[in-house]
Amino acid sequence: MEIITTSYDCMNCPFKSKLYLDLTADEMQMIDKNRKELIFKKGEVICGEGDDLENLIYLTKGLGKLHKKESFKTDQIFNIVVPYDFIGFLSIFSETNSKYSVTAIEDSVACAVPVDIIKKIILSNGNFAMKIIENMSKVTDDILETRFKLNKKHLRGRIAYIILFLAKEVYKDNVFIMPISRKEIAELINMTTENVIRILSEFRKDNIIDIDGKIIKVIDSIMLQKICEAG
Repeated sequence: MEIITTSYDCMNCPFKSKLYLDLTADEMQMIDKNRKELIFKKGEVICGEGDDLENLIYLTKGLGKLHKKESFKTDQIFNIVVPYDFIGFLSIFSETNSKYSVTAIEDSVACAVPVDIIKKIILSNGNFAMKIIENMSKVTDDILETRFKLNKKHLRGRIAYIILFLAKEVYKDNVFIMPISRKEIAELINMTTENVIRILSEFRKDNIIDIDGKIIKVIDSIMLQKICEAG
């Protein structure tokens, strides 16, 4: 992790969260004065399971995986964290320690604001407090909805869902570098690594996708969507 200094303040930040639209100038200045901008290399832990929850972290660039240890060797990945997501929302107002980890799966940039500052503003700004509650609810709903959709699908449907999610929602391009390993895909969708490899190979043979190392190219998005919807 590296701390950097930016040339812009919170008021003029191009990555400013919509949560901050209800802040007063003084409250925005309070956040700007106390925040830190952090750089994480791929593989670095942004927020570790069991760590003290001292900061509310806002991802501005890159990607992260939200995960929790199931055993000594295995993780359960719950979600992919994308730019403009807050890290720590699921524990920060109920626990003093994080119940999960977030690890960068691409080189990432995040803004960290002390929790005490956020709580101080919540107590004095009802509109901001409501936005926080709404955002926390959305994060929870999105994770539960994703898990529900994946659990209903068969193996091919799960792989199709992840490829379409990355192509449409994350990269907005039919050609992208897969940010997670085959093993991590398996941890995300509750499959074995062998099954992930097998189904990706089947998609390639059927000319639905092309694979060149970590580069994925969606060739037949219509068929991929049909597989996803059929489950």
